[in-house]
Amino acid sequence: MTWSIVARDPQTGAIGIAVASRFFAVGARVPFIAPGVGAVATQALINPLYGPKGLDLLRDGASAAEVVAALVADDTGRDHRQVQVMDAQGRFAAHTGAACVDWCGSLSDEICGLAGNMLAGPQVLEETARAYRENADLPFPRRLLVAMAAGEAAGGDKRGKQSAGLLIHTSEDWPDLDIRVDDHPEPIAELARLERVSRERWTHFKRYLATREDPVGITDRARIDAEIAAAIAAADAETGASAA
Repeated sequence: MTWSIVARDPQTGAIGIAVASRFFAVGARVPFIAPGVGAVATQALINPLYGPKGLDLLRDGASAAEVVAALVADDTGRDHRQVQVMDAQGRFAAHTGAACVDWCGSLSDEICGLAGNMLAGPQVLEETARAYRENADLPFPRRLLVAMAAGEAAGGDKRGKQSAGLLIHTSEDWPDLDIRVDDHPEPIAELARLERVSRERWTHFKRYLATREDPVGITDRARIDAEIAAAIAAADAETGASAA
């Protein structure tokens, strides 16, 4: 019912998962990320325990392959599950159960992992991976979204469209970006719109939040508002110069 891409941004170390499906609120069900630890995407007949358990195993030092093996070994419903894992070393592993609905499968290389089921065909994952590889010049969130759009253009979920999600973590326990489209006729396009909106203020505002190194953050509202206004003005000027 779903396809997803898991990747790490080589420039920032951020970990991201993008997902889309003909299923309600897929962004709330599939992606799990722990900064500096790795990522888990659980799909097909979702086992929601895979995410927390998989991240705990990664924290304990298990490899991606070991995590996948442990998750499915303990689950008698494994034939109906699909899961992919990326560990802290950037290694990928996946499981697609024998009872998952065609087309179903996974692929990975040194920069990303992909898995999907109930797809129009293997070209969905192939085109998602191709677009991700070929758009390394884009900022990480947009690179993931362009990849998903390419997979959708190749057929996507064979039942149609409904929801999509994008989850990105950097070094903090809170997400750098967590946006979802739970029910929409064009969920990936709407997700891309939300990502653009996030750049209007959230991208600037998040710099003032509490972090591991600074557990208070910046609380001076006047400073926050002034610096965000200046950042927005500078971004607008740069956009105008580029257009000219």
